[in-house]
Amino acid sequence: MKTQRHSRIGAGKLAQMGLLDDDAQRQAAELLDRVEADGLETVRLAFSDQHGILRGKTLVASALESAFVSGLGLPSTLLLKDTAHRTVFDVWSGRDDLDGLTLRGASDVLLVPDPAAFHKLDWAPKSGLLLGDVVLRDGAPIPFAPRHVLRTAVERLAGTGHVAMMGLEVEFQVFERIDARLDHGQATMPGAPVATRNTTQGYQYLTETRYGEAEALLDALRRAAEVMGLAPRSVEIEMGPSQYEFTFDASDPMEQADRFVLFRTMVKEVCHARGLHGSFMAKPGLPNAAANGWHIHQSLVSAKDGVPAFMPEQDGIPTPAAEGWIAGLLEHAAASCLLTTPTVNGYKRYTPFQLAPNRIQWGTDNRGAMIRALMFRGDRASRIENRAPDSTANPHYALAAQILSGLDGLQRKARPPAPTSNPYEGAALLPTSLGAAIDAFEASPLFRQTLGEGFVSYLGHLKRAEWDRYLMTVSDWEQAEYFNLF
Repeated sequence: MKTQRHSRIGAGKLAQMGLLDDDAQRQAAELLDRVEADGLETVRLAFSDQHGILRGKTLVASALESAFVSGLGLPSTLLLKDTAHRTVFDVWSGRDDLDGLTLRGASDVLLVPDPAAFHKLDWAPKSGLLLGDVVLRDGAPIPFAPRHVLRTAVERLAGTGHVAMMGLEVEFQVFERIDARLDHGQATMPGAPVATRNTTQGYQYLTETRYGEAEALLDALRRAAEVMGLAPRSVEIEMGPSQYEFTFDASDPMEQADRFVLFRTMVKEVCHARGLHGSFMAKPGLPNAAANGWHIHQSLVSAKDGVPAFMPEQDGIPTPAAEGWIAGLLEHAAASCLLTTPTVNGYKRYTPFQLAPNRIQWGTDNRGAMIRALMFRGDRASRIENRAPDSTANPHYALAAQILSGLDGLQRKARPPAPTSNPYEGAALLPTSLGAAIDAFEASPLFRQTLGEGFVSYLGHLKRAEWDRYLMTVSDWEQAEYFNLF
């Protein structure tokens, strides 16, 4: 059966277009046998969209082979939606520039399943989840497809003889859902936010009793992550009420980006099934709620011999490679914010004295600095931690931004300023709004040179649509400020 399946896949459209090589064809045939042997009934075929949200279709198990043969058509508008799920590009007249791409009329793109990216679902034992890449119908890459963007950055880094290693440290909250807001009038774009209350009181950082209170929930999330192969490393009680943190084993950028998307999806689905609401919102508008950050740990190793490029001769003194990487991250921090802090809400997290950075600085093991350098003699895990990103980021875009920024500094042999002892003074501020972040992104030549004009114009247009909607929305502050006064 495996040989027949391998032959059918090899004769199919995807293989003939060069989108599945012989090794992928073999893996696909083995996966089909595994799905059959495990008695799975459905497979969720999905891709990470521009916001890091999984989208796709669920196939009955018997139809999965056809996806490996011919791919799966999906509306191209899935790549053209803002965070309210509105299509914000003109797909009818074609006036919006998409770098020459023909996506008029809500035409299809092709989802190509990645047989190496299959995951079991602990909470849905008769279903599995398979990630894939979206390409144009003729097989050409889409320049703003998230996996393609990250792959481009990784390939650029490979030219220097280095391999990046990334670590995930993700904060989020889980609340009890008390009103799902399912009335017809609440089915808006976006939908009315659900009403919640806390699962723990919080503000008892890393305390054993708080962990004990939430252990059943955290065990369920950890086991689901383990079944999916996400390699969780630690489970922690974070600072605020109902706030938790998971960390994951270090890995290559693509695997970590996929892990983050899968983890975020898993948390929301597992929690929903339990009458809970999992949220990765950067700064929830709830009384006493803490902000959620995503701290990106990053290092380089030699592709030739595995020697860590950031391991210093003396504690806290960066190697030349680490100096260049830090300098690049600092120089391009403002422009990178659109990829690491992609929402209106995220910029309200950048406040002093809250362990979230608000200035573009680095420090030696300093949690207030944007870049926290953790480099110690003889420690192969010596690394840099960027504390600016938040948990709403599209991880493929965010990790690409880290690699391209750091690589620029590395190649120029740039040197950073002296490390700070007071991270809340004496340096330029990070962007203070999504609008400022868009301006910085569009003004920077780095991403135009490395990812292309099409990517910059696409992401700028997408996020300006979100920013413009925000600016035109009458806020509670305005109502309170002016309604009685005038």
